[in-house]
Amino acid sequence: MEPELTSYQEPECRARCGACCIAPSISTPMPKMPQGKRAGERCAHLTPDLACELFGRPERPAVCGGLQPSSEMCGNSREHAMLWLQQLEQLTSPGG
Repeated sequence: MEPELTSYQEPECRARCGACCIAPSISTPMPKMPQGKRAGERCAHLTPDLACELFGRPERPAVCGGLQPSSEMCGNSREHAMLWLQQLEQLTSPGG
């Protein structure tokens, strides 16, 4: 009997997290934030329930759509995601 093959699926976004809309910087201009946003700054498009109001819209910056949830990034908590993204921001910033 051959072993059953199962596909691995990365997690979906954690509800009420918003870490990816706060921790990283965004250099792309967008509505409400024509200069982009600094690392650690809450995105102006993050709703009170921590969802993106630009999700699925053409105005959403490409960097946002390219950042996909993963077990490594999201971990088991919002706090893990914030720390992971803060570290990524530091490692990828000029002079970091």
